[in-house]
Amino acid sequence: MIRATPNRLDRRSYACGIGRLLVAAILICSGAAAAQDEPAWPVQGTLFGKNDKQSKDVSGIACNSPAGFPRSCLLVDDESQGAQIVIVQDGEIVAGQVVPLIDDRFDDELLELDGEGVAFADSFFYVIGSHGHPRDKDNDLDPVKDQRKIEASIKANSRVIRVRIDPAAIDRDGKLTATPEIKRSAELGKLLADETTLRPFFGERLEKNGLTVEGVAVRDGRLYAAMRAPSLNDNEAAILSVALGALFDGAAPDAKLHPLRLGKGRGVRDLAAFENGFLVLAGPSAETEGTYSIYSWNGDDKPKRLTNLPKYIGKKGRQLKPEALLPLDRTTEGLRVLVFFDGPQDGEPRAFRIPYP
Repeated sequence: MIRATPNRLDRRSYACGIGRLLVAAILICSGAAAAQDEPAWPVQGTLFGKNDKQSKDVSGIACNSPAGFPRSCLLVDDESQGAQIVIVQDGEIVAGQVVPLIDDRFDDELLELDGEGVAFADSFFYVIGSHGHPRDKDNDLDPVKDQRKIEASIKANSRVIRVRIDPAAIDRDGKLTATPEIKRSAELGKLLADETTLRPFFGERLEKNGLTVEGVAVRDGRLYAAMRAPSLNDNEAAILSVALGALFDGAAPDAKLHPLRLGKGRGVRDLAAFENGFLVLAGPSAETEGTYSIYSWNGDDKPKRLTNLPKYIGKKGRQLKPEALLPLDRTTEGLRVLVFFDGPQDGEPRAFRIPYP
């Protein structure tokens, strides 16, 4: 029998293939398997952000159904005063009607809700504000001269807003045929400020490790407010869970702080209820580039890292930051999730297939 001798290119390809398999095996065994992504999903229509311009700051999404397509969902941009109905098709987003949530102003200037997360449970959507110092990357706000404006901004974003939308009132284009029921609560801000561990960080700037909520989930009658900052003990993120009735019905709060070990200088960028637990989107707590990861968490034990997300660079050479996470479906091949990014128009949603136990 005559055996063909592989040429140099064949040997190199074979070695690279073996190398990739070994790297993949190491990553999988370490719980850090790289997510497999798909091309960005198109958005039909316009997602709206600041001043009714096209959104570049998608920060949260939740749907009224955990599976199947199409799904009616509510999406927030953190520079707007409302939320927007979207229809999630498999491979496409349909932008629908905007639902106004606040109308706060300061000296005729619109103040942002700074909506950072959306949850859905028992027929209600819950939209959460950042509960933090307004973003001020250029340090334009003087803590003395602009104190009133800072206080007004924190008041505007320190809300949990409950929205009930009759599913039958949402048409195929995301338009409403009935008015939503909206109820606002400022109780969570009081609970965050009163929590002993979090109190020193309440009202501080993000660059000073100031408290900033960026995710929300609701499960078993409790609301989980997940924080990007503060970073506790330099390697723990914070989630405060409270009885949902404390926010809207005057019940006892039964507040509980959950420290999550996500690594040095990392916080929660979004939180989603999934099956019997949660999915945690983690990334840098500061305004820096870094690695973004998805964890599973059962609500009590140490979170388990499922994957690191690929790094994407925008047109200006800056890293696109994953900001919103939506579970799509689970098969024998793993869990598929949809991720929206902060920076590109419409959040450039991408689906990722990740390992899931």
